[in-house]
Amino acid sequence: MPLASSKLSTSLFTFPSKPPPPIISFLLFLILCILGFYSLHHPRRLYPAPLSENSEKFLSMASNSTISDYLRSLTSHSHLAGTKPSLDTIQYVFSHFENLGLEAHSVEYNTLLSYPQHVSLLAHFSDRDVVDFLLTEKGVPQNAFSDIVQPYHAYSPSGSAFGKVVFVNYGREEDYGALEVMGVNVSGCVVIARKGESLSRGGVIKIAEDKGALGVLLYAERDISRSGGVDGVERGTVMRGVGDPLSPGWAGVEDGESLDLKDNEVLKRFPKIPSLPLSFENAQTILESLAGGFMPQSWGNLGRINGGRVGPGPTLVNLTYQGEEKVATIHNVFAVLRGFEEPDRYVLLGNHRDAWTYGAVDPNSGTAALLDIARRYAMLMQKGWTPRRTIIFCSWDAEEFGMVGSTEWVEQNIVNLGAKAVAYLNVDCAVQGPGFFAGSTPQLDDLLIEVTKNVKDPDSDGSTAYDQWAATNGVVNIQRLSGVDSDFAPFVQHAGVPSVDVYYGRDFPVYHTAFDSYAWMVNHADPFFQRHVAVAGVWGLLALRLADDAILPFNYLSYANQLQAHKDILSNLVDESISLDPLTMTIQELKAAAKEAEVEAKRLIEKETIDHVSVLKVRALNDRLMLAERGFLDSDGLIGRKWFKHLIYGPPSDYESKLNFFPGIADAISQSRRMSERDGQALIQHEVWRVARAIQRAANALRGGLT
Repeated sequence: MPLASSKLSTSLFTFPSKPPPPIISFLLFLILCILGFYSLHHPRRLYPAPLSENSEKFLSMASNSTISDYLRSLTSHSHLAGTKPSLDTIQYVFSHFENLGLEAHSVEYNTLLSYPQHVSLLAHFSDRDVVDFLLTEKGVPQNAFSDIVQPYHAYSPSGSAFGKVVFVNYGREEDYGALEVMGVNVSGCVVIARKGESLSRGGVIKIAEDKGALGVLLYAERDISRSGGVDGVERGTVMRGVGDPLSPGWAGVEDGESLDLKDNEVLKRFPKIPSLPLSFENAQTILESLAGGFMPQSWGNLGRINGGRVGPGPTLVNLTYQGEEKVATIHNVFAVLRGFEEPDRYVLLGNHRDAWTYGAVDPNSGTAALLDIARRYAMLMQKGWTPRRTIIFCSWDAEEFGMVGSTEWVEQNIVNLGAKAVAYLNVDCAVQGPGFFAGSTPQLDDLLIEVTKNVKDPDSDGSTAYDQWAATNGVVNIQRLSGVDSDFAPFVQHAGVPSVDVYYGRDFPVYHTAFDSYAWMVNHADPFFQRHVAVAGVWGLLALRLADDAILPFNYLSYANQLQAHKDILSNLVDESISLDPLTMTIQELKAAAKEAEVEAKRLIEKETIDHVSVLKVRALNDRLMLAERGFLDSDGLIGRKWFKHLIYGPPSDYESKLNFFPGIADAISQSRRMSERDGQALIQHEVWRVARAIQRAANALRGGLT
């Protein structure tokens, strides 16, 4: 049964419609007072300066070698979602939870996944014969080829593209603009692009498609010194949006509704032109053969390396991709630690389990950390600890295809998550290298900072994770969760659940390649697994605080301040005809509500005598703190993308938008450029009002009353 079954729907407080007999009233009163006194005066406090006893025990139970063993087992073979080898990894995680004595179960979905059948790339050079490129990775042992999927782009359409090659830099609109100035037209050509930070794979292909290109070759530049001397090829999805394309907005359950593969709602999720990933070496071979104009200086020193020409041609390529889209069963695995005082409030820790190849970094460094946190929590339970609120470990499937497993589960459990989910804590690539990075919804900023002050830095003796994090840029940089690049996306952007995402290192050079292995992790990213221990420490302490604190450690003043900063940036991007006064007013409303909630929390913590009314007040305050984030959701969603409900954080439709917040306003600004001035201004102003109403809803939820 899915996790949303009645087993997790028990309410702590239920009251009969008629007054109970006096003895029952007295017993209820006594129980509430005992629980209230324990909850409010036990070390589970709102602002605990020292670590609680359970937190200290949790940190002391860390084991580098244990996490290393987990990762070695998880990466012993490739485990692409929907394939037979992935079943062994599913069983490994499930058995681990069961062996710890945790309540484990799995939930299955039938979803559309995409696999390659035949891939080829022929190049017709002007000064030599036709070259048939080797598209598998050099340096991979011969016996490993049958274990790993060949490099491909999932959901690329089957077909061939034959034409002259044009280099388009990162494939951005500005890059095509520079080519236009040079007189270069990519229509009828095959474009080759290097991967950049500002565009997703799907974004590169969509823009190329709009420009009339016949196909796309995409490569990632490699720092060979960091990759260990290997030149991998980056696999990945090119589907737009998240979740199963056959069940948009609902879960792909057995015997449930499923759209036809030719349905327009399905087809618009996929590119119309084929694409392939290339190794850096193969890309350089093609680039060095191009003639035509010289690359713009704004494209950097790349031109000095490869001859500096953009084409078209004279090199011709014939790109062929034959793929198979098929419905496959995926498996999400869960373990539940049921809360004692509030079993119907959920703190979720999630990581995806599937990988393009061996997945030592992406994602199983996170999986190993998740399994170790479960081990340590189980040990705490053996010593007598039980969480106040229910903790749920989530091992997602098919994230690499577009956050499919987590999205299906969120869609299936949307009502219970909306009413009962306290927070979602995500870790994907737990360890990529040095340096701590974090993202969150803003009410969790303070908690994140507090927790990192209690975890040892893995790379500097005598300092904490916070010390090094703050020292990196002279300030703590917490990212916002607007992207669709990990499993926090459905929780934040569809369900409005407060969320966190943490990891060590970024931009690791074997991303999505056959070299993302245990050996690479040991030799390059974390030889002694100290960074794994640090991530597990931060992740586990966050969950302990959210599960055990009597009053949830949410700070909506941080949210209000962040919204003010967002509004200030927006004011520089719109003209004076757009009034931002609605945002100013509602941000002040949220700030006032946040201050009131903070005062109420302190008053409840400091209360000397506890009665059943105080206990219920704590419960009510927590519910308001938990539900305020849902206020930022809009039932209509973003225009043209109704699945995305969050009006503060979500992906803009314009790949090159300058806003990574207020996605509806960002979309309106982009669309206004194609409209009359009057209509464009009206559209932007409408979206400003929508955001203002969302902020007002959050403020109202935090106050808890009715107008």
